[in-house]
Amino acid sequence: MHLTSVAVTDFRSWSQAELALAAGVTLLVGANAQGKTNLVEAIVRAATGASHRVASDTALVRMGTDMAVVRLAATNDDGRERRLDVEVASGTRTRTRVDGADIRRASDAMGVVKVVMFSPEDVAIVRGDPDGRRRFLDDLLTQRRPAYGATRSDYDRVLRQRNLLLKQLRGMSGSAAAAAEATLESWTRQLVTLGATVLAARLAAVHTLAPRVDEVYRRVADRPEAVVLTHQASTGVATVGQPGAGVPDPGPLAEQLWEAVNSRADEERARGVTLVGPHRDDVDMAIGGMPARTHASQGEAWSLALALKVATHDVVAEVGDRPVVVLDDVFSELDSVRRQRLAEACQDFEQVVVTAAVEGDVPITGRIVDIEIRDGVSRASPRTQVPR
Repeated sequence: MHLTSVAVTDFRSWSQAELALAAGVTLLVGANAQGKTNLVEAIVRAATGASHRVASDTALVRMGTDMAVVRLAATNDDGRERRLDVEVASGTRTRTRVDGADIRRASDAMGVVKVVMFSPEDVAIVRGDPDGRRRFLDDLLTQRRPAYGATRSDYDRVLRQRNLLLKQLRGMSGSAAAAAEATLESWTRQLVTLGATVLAARLAAVHTLAPRVDEVYRRVADRPEAVVLTHQASTGVATVGQPGAGVPDPGPLAEQLWEAVNSRADEERARGVTLVGPHRDDVDMAIGGMPARTHASQGEAWSLALALKVATHDVVAEVGDRPVVVLDDVFSELDSVRRQRLAEACQDFEQVVVTAAVEGDVPITGRIVDIEIRDGVSRASPRTQVPR
């Protein structure tokens, strides 16, 4: 798959911009604060349903305006033309169209345009909190199987309702408490059923990712140390990524979740929060037997984060269109060896969109677009391809 155009209106710093794209490499070059990242953020927000920089859409709407619009056009691997239009308004529901038709749920737009993004913030997948690693797996799974996004949304909805009821139970007694307990059991059964499905998908993702991440890391970092991924469930079960292990049966996973929830029932009621479920899982990453989160050097952390994203491209491409790869200000953070390794990896991708402040930092031949702001207006100016 490759993007053929991206157009934005009132998105971040851009009042309006339209850029034609083609397969291969497109390099967006410009000084800092010129709007390069804003353009690729628009691509990611439309394709995945979320920004890679902020949790709320409010910051995406240009100051002084009410709504931002992103329009993507793409050609998939079968040659079919696809369109994805997203209207983002502060404080109101996002409107999304797929091939000109309105859709009811944002999850229905997942997978129309597949994108794998790598940016400096992604080092937090390795060094940061478990939430970032869970989100990494969920993003991968939603791109691979869009139906997963709907399941995860249903799980989050049930989790919110269950947490609300647990908080309310702390102030109840008598018949009201008895009725609430019966309702709680219903929410718990839904939580366990949906949670087992989410957990099974995540375990399958870890199994599939594990050998690819190990291979890419050694190639990018030019080091012999093995990388091991281990899924740490809130039930206490640790599962090491095993090539070819496939998707586990959700049935036994549901039994584990049910037993773990029951074992912490009193603590949940006392604290008013759900303590067991995929929302509390983690993925341990080890390099040479040492925890990457606490022991990896900056270069090792960057190489592992990059390996995770390159592996994501391969895993997503297994079941459909090859995703567009977006590299936002990545090359400037790498040494010369890792830059060259990343450039070599890009040769296997159908389309790569790269942002850089310094053109010489990117050792890839491609179409170049100069990004700059003149007199308060952002401009994107295509330039003739320059050999590297």
